[in-house]
Amino acid sequence: MIARIDTLLGRVTMYRLMVLVLGALAVIALIAGAIGQLFYTPLQLGLSLVVAIAATMVSSWVFALAFRTRAHLESSLITGLLVFFVFLPTASPGGLLLLALSGVVASASKFVLAIRGRHVLNPVAAAAVIMTVTTLNLSGWWIANPAMLPFVAVGALLVLYRTRRLALGLTFVVISAAIVTVRLVALGQPVLDSLWLALGSFPIVFLAGFMLSEPLTLPPRRWQQLAVAAIVAVLFSVPFSFGPVYSTPEIALVVGNVVAFAFGQRRSIRLRYLGTRSLTPSSAAFDFEPAAPLRFRAGQYLELTVPHRGVDSRGSRRMFSIASAPAVPAPAAAAAGAVPTDAQLVSVGIKLSQPSSSFKKALLSLEPGVVVRSTWVGGDFLLPADPTVPLLLAAGGIGITPFVSQLAERSRGGSRPSDVVLVYSVSAPDELAYAPELAAAGIRVLVAAPSLPPSLPEGWEYLGPGRLTADALSAAVGDLSSRRAYVSGPPGFVDHVATQLRRAGAHRIRTDHFSGY
Repeated sequence: MIARIDTLLGRVTMYRLMVLVLGALAVIALIAGAIGQLFYTPLQLGLSLVVAIAATMVSSWVFALAFRTRAHLESSLITGLLVFFVFLPTASPGGLLLLALSGVVASASKFVLAIRGRHVLNPVAAAAVIMTVTTLNLSGWWIANPAMLPFVAVGALLVLYRTRRLALGLTFVVISAAIVTVRLVALGQPVLDSLWLALGSFPIVFLAGFMLSEPLTLPPRRWQQLAVAAIVAVLFSVPFSFGPVYSTPEIALVVGNVVAFAFGQRRSIRLRYLGTRSLTPSSAAFDFEPAAPLRFRAGQYLELTVPHRGVDSRGSRRMFSIASAPAVPAPAAAAAGAVPTDAQLVSVGIKLSQPSSSFKKALLSLEPGVVVRSTWVGGDFLLPADPTVPLLLAAGGIGITPFVSQLAERSRGGSRPSDVVLVYSVSAPDELAYAPELAAAGIRVLVAAPSLPPSLPEGWEYLGPGRLTADALSAAVGDLSSRRAYVSGPPGFVDHVATQLRRAGAHRIRTDHFSGY
């Protein structure tokens, strides 16, 4: 069941899911207003919704032209919807004008308060701080209403689950709700009433699901994200003031954004495209040389930005697991005289069977020598520091890429990983990407494919066709329960294999879902 949900959600881009969920909340709010469940009339809600979206989308287009880039319309629509939920609805011409100005400020923050093409602050939180501090338009976070809470909670759960940020959201909700509840109890409120008031009348769930979880303003590591969630929760729920500035949800979030930026990559990552190597009939490796040594750990990913014309709804950025090992030279390119022999290779493996997105088409059209940017390096899909720990690695399709990096790092200097078994599941017998690199690692490899591949490297074993099962895994790996398991690939594959591994006796399982944003 979970695998089916993951597969279904994986077909919807994160931007599209946010638009659908926030749009549904807007419709529910209009209905709630019509039946008297909100303090605002359908006219106030409807006019504010139209003005917030129109002002944000038009100003985003104008700022994009001014900064010689392209506006991401779905991102602008999301910003407009968030502006609608954060600032108080109104039907007065003056109020609507200030609401439109709030949308313009939110759009401007994406371009003005940006470093290396990536905004540092959540745009709507930045606009709320600016408009509130200047007293031009006070934020109200009216979405924090008991009538809206069930719908907000379901939407937040969908978003957090899709982005694998449930721990982040839960950390913020638990800490914020606990502190607010304690404060209300100290004022004489009953405990259950205080908890309901905290969740229903404070924007705890909304902020956790739709604003704190924004990937562009989160730090790269899981522990860093949880630390930011805790910091924002405390600032959110504990009143404070510095002169005329008082604690608000938006100030708490902006402070968290600054802390997240301090955790993250703070220098420009420029990558010179070296060329493409075919991996399988439907996948290829794209090789890059960083302008300066790129620090990362084997198993991490980078966010690659490829500006191009005709950007579709998925945008010009994608996250890819790095397939090359840290600080590995680029011998093939060096032999061709393209780069110095000590140049670092940064390589990513990409599925290209259906290059329908504008990003993949732009990537395929790159000419060697073109420089692109990366604005993000992170991830926690890391092997144990102790190389003697027995491992079971399970990869589905192009999900093999983080394992290629990890095995290459552990094989450096002629050594071999001590006790590693790789289960490699592919959709066709000729889809074994990185087979030479995996064979060079000298580990045991078990292949699951619809039919027996024509030429398996020496020592590799064929598990047979069909989906992996607990029985098949137990029979092939007798000591499976004593191994740490790592599973990487499409969401449906990861969920299915992780479930089968648990049934087979595995206790410690780490996963890496290739779902993207």
